[in-house]
Amino acid sequence: MSAVGRSAAGLGNRLIEPLAGLLALAPGDWAPLVRDWMATAEGQSLLRFVAQRQAADAVIYPAQVLRALELTPRSAVRVVILGQDPYHGAGQAEGLAFSVPAGIRPPPSLRNILDEISRSLGFVRPTSGHLGAWARQGVLLLNTVLTVEDGSPAAHAKRGWEALTDALIVATASDSGAKAYLLWGAHAQAKAGLIEAAGGGRHRVLLANHPSPLSARRPPLPFIGCDHFSRVRDFLTSLHAPPIDWSL
Repeated sequence: MSAVGRSAAGLGNRLIEPLAGLLALAPGDWAPLVRDWMATAEGQSLLRFVAQRQAADAVIYPAQVLRALELTPRSAVRVVILGQDPYHGAGQAEGLAFSVPAGIRPPPSLRNILDEISRSLGFVRPTSGHLGAWARQGVLLLNTVLTVEDGSPAAHAKRGWEALTDALIVATASDSGAKAYLLWGAHAQAKAGLIEAAGGGRHRVLLANHPSPLSARRPPLPFIGCDHFSRVRDFLTSLHAPPIDWSL
């Protein structure tokens, strides 16, 4: 973790540092994409908006906005799981889609994810909700909006983040090698066209309902029983690539 990241993390998961400074420290092979976006109208608008909300003392999460990129270099991406925006409760969001810090009780959607892993792969349900171990194996845990305000889901949606995260998604699909994309819910599924266009059809794109209790068991694509984790295992095996250890 960078010095700035450590400083912010020490204050909990609230974003304290100026966002522009954090984004200027974008890691490694992701940095050119982040820099290019920062120079666009969408990027500048988002930076102004977040600065204004911070000046108004809004409680914004997470502190480590680019953690997904820090833990999973672009060159290492093998699987992409797309979330929507960060958890909006104190202590939950940590910059990885669906993940919460160790010791924090998994929220309902994450509990359903862990249940499906256990059902699909046949091992004991993981107890931790921290998914950093997945990220370090090449699973990019990317939210399409990277900040949120306390108690206000989607508070920072359609403010400019989507232009960056679309660029990140397209970059992973354009890079060499076949990847698996797990798109849960209508918001994530809307990105399927970007992936197919950039990847030329070589990627495995898996669709299911969002793992939220409201939709996890509903037709036409219930999340519970989707077998995405075993299907990713089989896909990676077909590429002669090592499997992901989903056990946490």
